[in-house]
Amino acid sequence: MARFYLNMRSLAVKVVICLSMGFSLFTCVDPVDLPVNSSLDVLIVDCTLTDKAETQVVRLNRSKADGLTGRFGYVPITGANVQILVDSLDVVTAQETTDGRYQLPADFKGQTGHVYQLKFTLSDGTRYESTPEQLQPVAPISQVRAQFNPTSLSGNERLNNVYSAAHDLYVDFTDPANQTNYYRWEWIDWERQEWCRSCNKGLYQIRNDQGNLLEDCVNNTLNASFPNYDYNCRTACWEIIYSTNLVLFSDQFSNGNAVKGLLIGRLPLYSKEHSLVEIRQSSLTKNAYDYLKRLNDQTQATGGVAGGQPALLVGNVQNIAQRNESVVGYFTVSSVASFPYWLTRDDATGSAPGLFQALNGHDPINEPPFGNRPPTAVCVASDSRTPYKPAGWRD
Repeated sequence: MARFYLNMRSLAVKVVICLSMGFSLFTCVDPVDLPVNSSLDVLIVDCTLTDKAETQVVRLNRSKADGLTGRFGYVPITGANVQILVDSLDVVTAQETTDGRYQLPADFKGQTGHVYQLKFTLSDGTRYESTPEQLQPVAPISQVRAQFNPTSLSGNERLNNVYSAAHDLYVDFTDPANQTNYYRWEWIDWERQEWCRSCNKGLYQIRNDQGNLLEDCVNNTLNASFPNYDYNCRTACWEIIYSTNLVLFSDQFSNGNAVKGLLIGRLPLYSKEHSLVEIRQSSLTKNAYDYLKRLNDQTQATGGVAGGQPALLVGNVQNIAQRNESVVGYFTVSSVASFPYWLTRDDATGSAPGLFQALNGHDPINEPPFGNRPPTAVCVASDSRTPYKPAGWRD
């Protein structure tokens, strides 16, 4: 049995691979080692196609380093023509919903055994494509267990660099016999959110002076010392939090056997309120597993952020006309077995920061009441927040 833990957070800071929390990586050729330096200017591709009925998204960004500070920033790539080629025959087009975010049709999802390829053309005509990837099946999860651990988080994993408590998540499953399988695990956590908007040196306004609907912050540009205020949600709202550690597993020494009590994640103790956790067990190809293992080994060897200069591993997306362009990004296809778990946190001891403080580093600040103020704020649906009750939520 081979198992590896890949901390994506520290690596993203060092080599600008700040992709979605649950990506997997493929390559059909050996990864190219490129030294990371302050002049780095790379295209970043983030796309994980799954066989679940969920939003399928392609994200395109460009990462550039500031010439003076060396710090990296991200610029969304807009106006691209993004497509998925299915079995070398059918073409599915993604529509740009926000800058750099291209969403596939709502009824589209991957299917086991089929082959998919990402193709896109930038607004300047530059064309890119991934290697074709076949969606592999995955074994179902038979059981999930959560165990409170007051010292689970270490180093920069601690909430606000203080709180180390978490629930360690364990899974049971039976590995299929007579075949080689590679896995990854992620979790998605839904937490009740009571605060829906923070205004930086301004006030939240439902309507403007003309009576038109605004639902936004109005900044006070005349007073630099104007305070920052936080506003309660007007309706029920849930924060969506994604795991930042990618856990890999090879069945090399457990082929065809039952796997019991495999630690696949640590969910920080944001608060002592109940939450809904989706455990996701996904399939990987050997190429994807090998790439991620190499990425993990490199991170350990360089000591994370504080270590030496790492190499930038180039994946399976290439510029068609200029194959030597450094493209950081991976088109991934995975079958996903999900398991909803209601986490009561009844076994938690000690203190917790509270969700708002855990996410923002400070307690919320209320606008002082005056007349019909302060107003409440709308819960805006996004990748990290939803006003719609998650399936499986218990009131």
